[in-house]
Amino acid sequence: MGKLFTIGELLIDFTPTQQHGALANIEHFTKHAGGAPANVAVVCAKLGQQAAILTQVGQDAFGDFLKKTLQQAGVDTQYIRETTEGETSLAFVALSETGERDFQFYRRHAADLLYKQEYLPPQLLTDKDIIHFCSVNLVESPMKYAHLAFIEQAHQAGSIVSFDPNVRMPLWQDESICRETILAFLPKAHIVKLSKEELLFLTAIEEELTAVQTLFQGHIATIIITHGAEGATLYTKKHHIKVAADKVQTVDTTGAGDAFIGAILRQFLQHQLAVNNIVTYCEQHAVSLLTFANRYAGLSTTKHGAIPSYFAQNELP
Repeated sequence: MGKLFTIGELLIDFTPTQQHGALANIEHFTKHAGGAPANVAVVCAKLGQQAAILTQVGQDAFGDFLKKTLQQAGVDTQYIRETTEGETSLAFVALSETGERDFQFYRRHAADLLYKQEYLPPQLLTDKDIIHFCSVNLVESPMKYAHLAFIEQAHQAGSIVSFDPNVRMPLWQDESICRETILAFLPKAHIVKLSKEELLFLTAIEEELTAVQTLFQGHIATIIITHGAEGATLYTKKHHIKVAADKVQTVDTTGAGDAFIGAILRQFLQHQLAVNNIVTYCEQHAVSLLTFANRYAGLSTTKHGAIPSYFAQNELP
């Protein structure tokens, strides 16, 4: 059986206990485990697949809390390092009345960014595995080069590579550096998930099909564009199909995109997909892939937080 290995940030999300509005006006917060790669690993684990994360946290109470939370969710935490050189990252989140988010990050001495490529376990991957990464930890840091080394290890092993940029502009010094970095990493992935806003940010092209086609370079086999409450569209070089999402009563969109891509990767693992049959499988099963991912992501928005909002397989309504 294959396994999902995510790499990148693991942090604390402080979300409003009750209030909606500007971050400066929020008085009470609740702490949750977060970080997009961790969220995706939890989704796969809760849906019955093996999942692990490669990262680093501070040797502090927040790091202990994160490891315990992931263990309770069924994620393999043996590849999470601890360090006294940096601190566990924090993010404060404000919610609008519609559940949209505004972030304030505390990552000046982030432990995860200090993760070095020599920390990667050698010969970890097989051709049955999937690796997944995002762009938050692609800023100039030791962790960026750990990503490059891990992606190379994946290609050598024949593992599927998944990339969801999950753009967080406040963490970048410059928009152009963010864009250039993401565009440099995109061709290294077999599957790419982008929001419609991220697609426009990367291509500056309004028409979606035209914009998507400009990104099919390198290893990319399929690109999925999410449209929030409207659903998602799956593209291969020759085909595309859109599947609408069910209507839900949204209270918090935190982690919904991670829920979506996690649900996609869960199906890849469940059906033991290999690099050479991604396109065929996606073209034949696009409707079922997107229907399940839309449904799972939608359900996650009906509860607060990211990881606490993810349903286990036996909990799905």
